[in-house]
Amino acid sequence: MAITTEFKPVIIGFLCNWCCYGGADLAGVSRFQYPPYLRVIRLMCSGRVDLEFIFRAFAKKADGVFIGGCHLNDCHYNPEGNYDALGNSLIARRILGQIGVNPERLRLEWVSAGEGTRFAEVMIEFSSKVKSLGPLGASEGVDVADLQAGLEAATQLVPYIKLVERERLRVPVRTDEGYREFFGSADFDALFQELVLDKLTMSRIMGLVRTKPVSAREISSGLRLDPADVARHLNDLARQGMLRFDGDELQAATV
Repeated sequence: MAITTEFKPVIIGFLCNWCCYGGADLAGVSRFQYPPYLRVIRLMCSGRVDLEFIFRAFAKKADGVFIGGCHLNDCHYNPEGNYDALGNSLIARRILGQIGVNPERLRLEWVSAGEGTRFAEVMIEFSSKVKSLGPLGASEGVDVADLQAGLEAATQLVPYIKLVERERLRVPVRTDEGYREFFGSADFDALFQELVLDKLTMSRIMGLVRTKPVSAREISSGLRLDPADVARHLNDLARQGMLRFDGDELQAATV
């Protein structure tokens, strides 16, 4: 008889030193129970959680990533550090969805040092959610190797994303409502698609083409992209001299 083992998710938690880490410590001291899936990385500020940290955590096969910081307008280390964390989490969720990772695997919460009960409740809820999704790739229906290729492409794009965010995607009003409104607007969707998601897709296409000659149909199937979008990106890449057509197949251009 085959023995089935219970899935125990790996959740990487980036916790702010001044608040959320204190809340986690209080939960432990008070013996509030929550699933033992969280692996904590202690940071001075939630704003220190770089996009690369998030993508690398998933690339190392974490099933979930949790970011915990001070409540908005109560950052103890940097007056607006947790707003940086909020912006990064909203950007990361869009990119994760683009490359096939369920955005629900990433969660951001504000927990003060005196909210041990709240920390335990959040971790119970998030652990249950990640466990229901299964191992990374299970709910997505995507091979982990394909997800990792997408995560690697996203990681390589992080310096460019930071530049774009600073120059073109700056939030006009630093409030929770201001962030939600800005990131939820149609104007942001169009700009983010053009400046970030299209660049990410082209990077993924080039990553595939560099491994072997492939057809446009294989790119569409392998990356789960609309054929019309593939054609548009291939034309752009060809005009930039990054790939060349050899009959029905595409190859990376040699320099």
